[in-house]
Amino acid sequence: MASALLALALLAAVAGPVGWRLRRRPALVTGRDGRLSTSTALALAWTVILVWLLLTILVHGLTTGGGTRYFTGEDGPLSSLTTVYLPLLGGPYVALIAAKAVVGIRLENGSLAKPAAQPTDSGRRPLRELIANDSGRTDLVDLQYVALSVVTMLYVVLFFLSDVGGGLPDLPGQIWALTGAPAGAYLVNKMATRPNPVITGVAVEDGAAVVRGGGFTADARVEVNGQLLPTRYEAGPETLTAPLPQGAPSAFTVVVVARGLRSDPYGHAPAAAA
Repeated sequence: MASALLALALLAAVAGPVGWRLRRRPALVTGRDGRLSTSTALALAWTVILVWLLLTILVHGLTTGGGTRYFTGEDGPLSSLTTVYLPLLGGPYVALIAAKAVVGIRLENGSLAKPAAQPTDSGRRPLRELIANDSGRTDLVDLQYVALSVVTMLYVVLFFLSDVGGGLPDLPGQIWALTGAPAGAYLVNKMATRPNPVITGVAVEDGAAVVRGGGFTADARVEVNGQLLPTRYEAGPETLTAPLPQGAPSAFTVVVVARGLRSDPYGHAPAAAA
């Protein structure tokens, strides 16, 4: 029991400053578009967990008087480090590095649009961005990557707390697939994503819908509740303006069509009165 409490205290000592830093300045885990990066956040989480595991094992070995003999031997507390835990960490880091490279290349050749995220009132990014695409809709690939990673993290943490003296939990060697396979799917999804236009915000100004986002072209058209409207395109930042039809409802759904590709629907509702 004392060992588990010590481990929890060390977990707070390791994760607390990291969480405080991210709460104040989340730029460490955001992408170039300002949104939370799924691959960066999960790689950082696995790093924190592995550092905590190693630090706790070190403190436990020194305080229980085991000496160097505690750390050596085929069945020592670090015996599964290279066979299980480094591969477990490797999947998220490969996904992180490769995804950054893929996104950068696609942005340069124009096959991907990454409009800047809209700022929030609090200055913090919503956690939902970890499982959503650039339009804010839940992405199944990102969702399964996050969900399986979190389950695997809980598996590691709880088994470790149940027997701190035993060192790194003796997990099945194949458990790395719970992070490696989703990381691979996440990377393939980054490579295969179509360069659809992306809507990040809609406002009504002087009877016209003003649509902001990315991936727009001069021939882009705004569609409101299924009706295509005459559209004016403005570059830097990309904006589309379309006059709303007479009698249009105050709440409506917007879709942008550009190069024959359609954006995800974006629902607009008037702001509630203060």
